[in-house]
Amino acid sequence: MPAIALLIFLLAWAPEPWAAPAPLVVVLGVDGAISPGTADYVIRGLKQADARRAELVVLRMDTPGGLDTSTRRIIRHILSSPVPVAAFVAPEGARAASAGTYILYASHIAAMAPATNLGAATPVAIGIGGGKEKPADEPDKEGRPATDTLERKRVHDAAAYIRSLAQLRGRNAQWAERAVREAVSLTAEEALQLGVIEVVAKDVPDLLRQLDGRKVQVLGLERALDIRGARVAAVEPDWRSRILAAITDPSIAYILMLVGIYGLFFEFSNPGFVLPGVAGAICLLLALFAFQMLPVNYAGLGLIVLGVAFMVAEAFVPSFGALGIGGVVAFVIGSVMLIDTDVPGYGIPWALIIPLALASALFVFFVVGMAIRARARPVVSGREEMVGAQGEVLEDFEHEGWARVHGENWRITSRVPLRRGQKARVVAMEGLVLKVEPEKTL
Repeated sequence: MPAIALLIFLLAWAPEPWAAPAPLVVVLGVDGAISPGTADYVIRGLKQADARRAELVVLRMDTPGGLDTSTRRIIRHILSSPVPVAAFVAPEGARAASAGTYILYASHIAAMAPATNLGAATPVAIGIGGGKEKPADEPDKEGRPATDTLERKRVHDAAAYIRSLAQLRGRNAQWAERAVREAVSLTAEEALQLGVIEVVAKDVPDLLRQLDGRKVQVLGLERALDIRGARVAAVEPDWRSRILAAITDPSIAYILMLVGIYGLFFEFSNPGFVLPGVAGAICLLLALFAFQMLPVNYAGLGLIVLGVAFMVAEAFVPSFGALGIGGVVAFVIGSVMLIDTDVPGYGIPWALIIPLALASALFVFFVVGMAIRARARPVVSGREEMVGAQGEVLEDFEHEGWARVHGENWRITSRVPLRRGQKARVVAMEGLVLKVEPEKTL
């Protein structure tokens, strides 16, 4: 009997090997503009959460907006995710403007920290003259809104998109449409009152405490969140996402393109260096990969290439500066137009465009010009330099003899007899024997 009592005591206090592990919550952080690198990070994070059988994914956001293509990629994967996603605008002072608002509406749960805001989701065309549009309520002469057809299409499409997301998640669709058409914004408390979000939480632990037991619709099925005592795992961007985020930065892609162009140009102008050609090819391929993921204006890209071509042509065909100045102007305008996006600060800054334009002009005018002049100078050494050199015959001979060329004695051959002291000019070199002809005298 004492042995049985001891066994019962040990079984009662020993940890149960069959007890289920604590639920897992994966936290993804989006800080800054939403780019192709951000989309890759979020999508891979969602797949990792599914593979680890996570109970919930918390998408913590602080973003001024982002690219439309990247935003829609993220939203598509959120909508098809078997793991519920809670979009959380945090920490205090953060925002989910523009693209962040769409992602928040697409998520299964929308939450915000105190002193945060969301909204301003109107698509705006940025470019030369972009961003200066008339108010949406100012009519033109025919009584229609004073916006062009393309802009109205963008606004209508964005409004319908966010309204469909609001209806899917049961949130305030009327305010969502106002955020697109009127660029309005809300604080966390106002968003909670208007039914735009479900939770206001101080931090992730507070959010999880409030969400425990809440029912959500995932892929058409209702499920209750069981996250009491959950393990929280923050997933950081891996090397692939970091590299993708770096090269898809418009400024980095722009620099890679220029390094690639000039590297290949230098290699073609001076074959045999190898390193400029290899580095240029790699940089150009990386730039092209980045551009196919970015909203590139191909007219701007064409102007940049045309500008470089004009500046190079100036070095070959002097035009008193007309080609050079035209090339610099085309280069600058193309750089401004290159990235076609509505994200503030996501284009190529003037502080980068102007120095690179001047550096490109100096590179072409001076470095390339010096290389061309160096190639035009006569050869002063080696086998090639011997052809055309003048020498003095050292002895009389009819077909083969000796001569002094450049202070050295050379075996020479001639079709005509030559006399000692006569001047002769080298016309060919066969091995170590020079073929000469008598120097013509006036």
